[in-house]
Amino acid sequence: MKPIDDLPPEGAPVVRVIAMPADTNPYGDIFGGWLMSQMDSAAGSVASRHSRGRAVTIAMDGMTFHRPVFVGDEVSVFAELTTTGRTSMTIAVEAWRRARHDEATYKVTEARFTFVAVGEDRQPRRVPPMAPEGEIEAA
Repeated sequence: MKPIDDLPPEGAPVVRVIAMPADTNPYGDIFGGWLMSQMDSAAGSVASRHSRGRAVTIAMDGMTFHRPVFVGDEVSVFAELTTTGRTSMTIAVEAWRRARHDEATYKVTEARFTFVAVGEDRQPRRVPPMAPEGEIEAA
């Protein structure tokens, strides 16, 4: 039962965390909301870094749960900026699990998050355009 996607995205995850008993529902399964929170945090990190300041979540689209996450699993969340608008950014996010004593990884969910950069006044502000394909953005 492998496919969906065989390999996680290249590069380091933005967030890596161990799923703990406190993150479960009454049935002992990891809450989908906990996983969504980890994904939002990863996307927020990418958005804040790109916009060089505060950015807020305004939407999340297309979250599909492919597999469960279990207590003790290592969860790695990968996030990549895919588009920018005048004040908004779209970030593609994937969450992968690895059993504590195994090397096999499995995609558990994915979604697209939209963020808006905001200033000190909490009003939308411009974001820089994406770096051209093949160029690395300055940190």
